[in-house]
Amino acid sequence: MMKSAFGPNRRVVLGGLAGLLSLRVAGAHGQTGAGDLPPGDPLPSWNDGPAKAAIIELVKSTTDAANPNFVPPEARVATFDQDGTTWVEHPIYTQVIYCLERVPAVVREKPELKEVEPFKTVLSGDRAAIEKLPTDELLKILFATLSGMTVDEFQAQVSAWIATAKHPRWDRLYTELTYQPMLEVMRYLRANGYKTYIVTGGGQDFVRVYSERVYGIPPEQVVGSAGGVTYGYAKDGRPILTKESKLLLNDNNAGKPEGIHLEIGRRPVIAFGNSTGDRQMLEYTKAGDGARAALLVLHDDAEREYAYGPALGLPDTKVGAFTQDLYDEAKKDGWFVISMKRDWKKIFSFD
Repeated sequence: MMKSAFGPNRRVVLGGLAGLLSLRVAGAHGQTGAGDLPPGDPLPSWNDGPAKAAIIELVKSTTDAANPNFVPPEARVATFDQDGTTWVEHPIYTQVIYCLERVPAVVREKPELKEVEPFKTVLSGDRAAIEKLPTDELLKILFATLSGMTVDEFQAQVSAWIATAKHPRWDRLYTELTYQPMLEVMRYLRANGYKTYIVTGGGQDFVRVYSERVYGIPPEQVVGSAGGVTYGYAKDGRPILTKESKLLLNDNNAGKPEGIHLEIGRRPVIAFGNSTGDRQMLEYTKAGDGARAALLVLHDDAEREYAYGPALGLPDTKVGAFTQDLYDEAKKDGWFVISMKRDWKKIFSFD
């Protein structure tokens, strides 16, 4: 694996790439996110407060047949953004790191790219130079690393990478950096008849590789940014699907409710996000009839994780921005803001 040459200042270049094609991409290593609920408190990693109370109250009211807010099991849909909502997204999105670290492998297959930009610059490891690459050059990296191979080849590449790739701050696998409180919410919802979905701006095929192992969410319940595929035949006559450099669904911003309609077909009863890219999904959720809940994770704990906004005067960011406008909308419309610092007793399973 190419050693990452990108520190926290990577936000500029990678935030631009992620914002353009929504490459926002998971969990507790070796944990499925499934399993039995602990006895007593269903959300033991949460401090008592409005957010925790709202989740528990919604589940109780929507699963009680005598309650006017009762929701039949088939309509119990819960959606979760991934990056910054269920796992760490700073200093840059995991899938963007994957794309940059795949460049050496792409060049080995196509040596003529070695002296061609932007591949030459990425191979140099010169962080400052990489941050200056224009958008059209960054798109070349995107297309080269996420298309041109069969679906099966791509799954194998991602599986191999995610099994060893580590976050530079904690020196732990990215799949260990899921938020324990959110895994508990997923288990609690599923134990009460809800279907849990990942709805992410990240690559749908990327997240589907590990979603079941990490979150207990099967691949068919992952809605993400999706590229085209072409049906064809391998040299031995075996049918194959080849990934194309054509974007079919940008599952970010308004693309999230659009993707929910296309791939789920039901409006969520409860939805979780953390940034402006989740705004429309939460608006869409709350616009439905009956009891609904919309919740946003606010990263305000620099000691245990990261602190960024720029809402409430927190540091600005190009990766997972939670603006003051979004905060004001949440307060006005009755959404719940989850403070990492105040609402979560622990952030990771290893805390």
